[in-house]
Amino acid sequence: MNNRKKIYMLIFSVFIGLLVGSVVITVAGFDPIKYYKVMLETTFSRPKFFARTLVDSIPFVIGGIGVALAFKTGAFNIGAEGQFIIGSLVAAYFGYFLKLPPVIHPIVCILLAAIAGMIWGGLAGWIKSKFGVHEVITTIMLNWIALYFSNLVVMFGSFYDREAQASKMIQESASIKIFQSLKTSSNSFVREFFSADINFGIILMFILAFLVYYLLNKTTKGYELKAVGLNPKAAEFGGINVNKNLILSMGLSGTLCAVAGAVKVLGFAGTVSRLSVMEGNGFNAMSVALLANSHPIGSIFAGFFFSILRRGGFRVQQLMGVPYEIVQIIIGLIVLFISMPLFIKIISKKIKKVGGNR
Repeated sequence: MNNRKKIYMLIFSVFIGLLVGSVVITVAGFDPIKYYKVMLETTFSRPKFFARTLVDSIPFVIGGIGVALAFKTGAFNIGAEGQFIIGSLVAAYFGYFLKLPPVIHPIVCILLAAIAGMIWGGLAGWIKSKFGVHEVITTIMLNWIALYFSNLVVMFGSFYDREAQASKMIQESASIKIFQSLKTSSNSFVREFFSADINFGIILMFILAFLVYYLLNKTTKGYELKAVGLNPKAAEFGGINVNKNLILSMGLSGTLCAVAGAVKVLGFAGTVSRLSVMEGNGFNAMSVALLANSHPIGSIFAGFFFSILRRGGFRVQQLMGVPYEIVQIIIGLIVLFISMPLFIKIISKKIKKVGGNR
């Protein structure tokens, strides 16, 4: 399937998902036209709404790029959630305790989060290469370890804010917010737009998307990584070190997912909460990667679309009383319809294989 057909298929899948979602909204007793109208207005009716949707999309996009990288190389990184948590924790911890100048401080925090994410993701790849344990199992377990480890660190000593049930806020020097002076601009459009915590993460997500695209499509290492994903046995026969590339793939994916968590903390959250359940940030990144058909550049558009759905869902819940779960149903339907061509392709190959063996 060429790229144009893939794009058409994605658009068609989104359309069908929204159409079936309309049926769900109608069955629930609400007007689907009004529902989607409010959802779009939540992003496009005012500059600050658009900016807020853009800012909220940053962690989805960067995390989606990370998951897409793993998927492209044949690794099933189900541990994006845990890697996101670890990245958030490291950024919040060093954002609070380190004493560094502004500019240098957030760079150090992001680099430390990236290293932690690489170790966390690479560990799953190493366990598979060493002991043959599938990365789906190890990453799921590592998600829970990350959750409880985060709670342990957040509640430790002076880092814990008992009233907020979260970590202390990061220092101002660790923030990656930019153009803060424009919040008081005399121009109403500029003032509104930059009131939404515009931060360096917007620039970073574009840089990372193009870097990953370049890695996968323009370098020898990217060719090796994709070859391992397409056919590990053939790649090994061709002299490619499959285990080494698996560890690298999971490590790079973990790095990006951890950076997504760090950007969220340093860009607008400012803190890490004590969690009783997983927030779903990594799982949202997986949905973005699937929606983008595992394409790094496509993750930018998929992440923004995902942010429109989520923010619109909260707004519709406030104005119309529509349960937020309907948004999750719509997202699930879109991902389902996107996955169906691949599912049909896999099933048809299995049928042909069985028929050929007879």
